Amino acid sequence: MTNGSSLSLPELEARIAIVRDNIRQLIEQAAAFSGAEDEDRNADRLARQNEELDRLVKQRDALLKK
Repeated sequence: MTNGSSLSLPELEARIAIVRDNIRQLIEQAAAFSGAEDEDRNADRLARQNEELDRLVKQRDALLKK
């Protein structure tokens, strides 16, 4: 994950789309797998992707307010 400090609005939009797709895929994987270890790993991945999504959306919103 990048710090994204120099990303343009189109680049941010593209990253947001990628992270949202990653989240969708992780949710699908979680539904397909079972077991505590898999669930923990997927929960960690989902948490990281959600944090990245929040960060990117905040950056985008800040750019739009300029």
